Amino acid sequence: MNPTLVFIHYLECLEQILVKIEVFQPDSPEVLHARLADDMFPLAQQAKIAAGFSLRACCPLAGLEIASFDEQDNTIESLKKQIAATIAYLKSIPEQSFENFEGRVITTQAGFAEHEFNGHDYYLMYALPNFLFHLNMVYAIARNQGVPLSKADYDGYHQYPQGFSF
Repeated sequence: MNPTLVFIHYLECLEQILVKIEVFQPDSPEVLHARLADDMFPLAQQAKIAAGFSLRACCPLAGLEIASFDEQDNTIESLKKQIAATIAYLKSIPEQSFENFEGRVITTQAGFAEHEFNGHDYYLMYALPNFLFHLNMVYAIARNQGVPLSKADYDGYHQYPQGFSF
């Protein structure tokens, strides 16, 4: 099993969400600073964390040091650049690097808590849900800001008629 596949798929969806933000709000960089609540990260930071979490997930599962392609700018272009670099890196990890990843012991920081997981639990119980949480936040904030997104934009599988959203 290659755990990069799910991250790559959803990072590509995230890229397309950013393209839609760019198309529907081209002169409104405020959407990148928007948040659902005052104590939440804004959209740009949520996108950065999602990209970073894919690396935080896959690198340890492959026995690699965690890479980072974080761009310091909070622009659509810098976010797309970070995501493209992340996807390229994930695609470059040899599949055999993930052999027996389920048994690897992975220690990670979750907020102020330190946790130790076997690779299976790390992937399914920690890394994947955290990645999807931040992806969900990008989607929710963009929708809240009036970007016309649908479930099709989120998962890349659904199809709906133009103008239909859910």
